[in-house]
Amino acid sequence: MQGSAVNDGRLRLHVLASGSKGNCSVVQYAATGSLVVVDCGISFRAFKERCQACGIDPGCVGAVLVTHEHTDHTKGLGVLTRGLAKLGAHPAVYASAAVHDASSELQEIQDAIDLRHFQAGEQLQLGGVSAYAFRTSHDAAESFGFRFEGGGDAVGFMTDTGIVTGEAAEALARCRVLAIEANHDVDMLAKGPYPAYLKARIAGDHGHLSNEQSGELLQKLLDDRLECVVGMHVSQNNNDYRLPKQALASVLEREGHAAQALVGFQERVVSV
Repeated sequence: MQGSAVNDGRLRLHVLASGSKGNCSVVQYAATGSLVVVDCGISFRAFKERCQACGIDPGCVGAVLVTHEHTDHTKGLGVLTRGLAKLGAHPAVYASAAVHDASSELQEIQDAIDLRHFQAGEQLQLGGVSAYAFRTSHDAAESFGFRFEGGGDAVGFMTDTGIVTGEAAEALARCRVLAIEANHDVDMLAKGPYPAYLKARIAGDHGHLSNEQSGELLQKLLDDRLECVVGMHVSQNNNDYRLPKQALASVLEREGHAAQALVGFQERVVSV
């Protein structure tokens, strides 16, 4: 399912980078070519190169959404907005007021961008794409996932959460594409080199979902409309890219579901 964009009126998800070293994804409304960026923790050079790899034009970025203030999601916002301006694109940047106040990256660029605040439960209208914001459970000032809709299609996006709230599960239901966190393998985390406090943070209710928890979530969200699920924010220290894919694929196989299981990578693009 990876390759250049198609003009079929559906939404597409391009995971440009996913992991603890930097995160950036793009939702594309294929009917118009309009692009919505979710987070930017990578360089503008990497952003441009990965957009080119999946056949999308960075100059078509119309909005940037910020899930939370942790630097692996925000450290590239300045270079992104400056780089896009040189291409003639001046997207609005959306963050909650609490995330704005907690993010030095957002504060540094706030006077040079069109910064807009949103709240949980709000439906953002982004050039033909609507994005419904819902809270996630993470150790940030605030953190959010999004449900994207356009042309009768739906993409669910959630990373950086230690539990799945009822609000999140409802927002992610009945999607054609799901991008859900599968951060760590429980045994690898337990036996790994991290100090005890960090292991407790990752495994806790305000940390990250494990492969097993991601599979359990997928089980609850299975629907005839689902075509693809992508395991996101995979730890390079406490996971192996094969394991989250296996955890998700095993659920699909057990239920006889035809959806495809993929994972997002830190250094290369996955497009669905």
